[in-house]
Amino acid sequence: MKIMKHLKKPRRPAIVIGRTDYERLNNLAFAAADRIPEISDGLLIELERARVVADVSVPKNVVRMGSSVEYETDTGDVRTVTLVFPGDADIAEGKISVLTPIGTALLGLAVGQTMDWTARDDRRHKLTVSAVTDHRTNMGGFRSTATSDLFT
Repeated sequence: MKIMKHLKKPRRPAIVIGRTDYERLNNLAFAAADRIPEISDGLLIELERARVVADVSVPKNVVRMGSSVEYETDTGDVRTVTLVFPGDADIAEGKISVLTPIGTALLGLAVGQTMDWTARDDRRHKLTVSAVTDHRTNMGGFRSTATSDLFT
């Protein structure tokens, strides 16, 4: 019976995260643990399984904080979003927080990788990354990320 349970869980793709994003996201996850424990736990699980590399060693085709990501859903819809910290999230502008189930699912994926994720309503979804654009150099850097700033 244990084998069947294992077969039902899809294997998660390998992910890569830069050292700076890793440290900032780890702090964010712990700061959010009391308010949104299920999302915080999901982010911590992703951070734990990530291969952490120097920021300059993150491949250009990998989703990192500030990246614009084009992905295809399991229903065939193609969407483009930018992965941001909670204080910068704005659905109308296509900026999604890393503290959402889909934001956590996108983190560290490379073009061509597919990830299963569970929405807040417990429905299972699948997405495949088709393009990544890193806008960090065009953004002039990020604003301060003191813990108090992460939720504003």
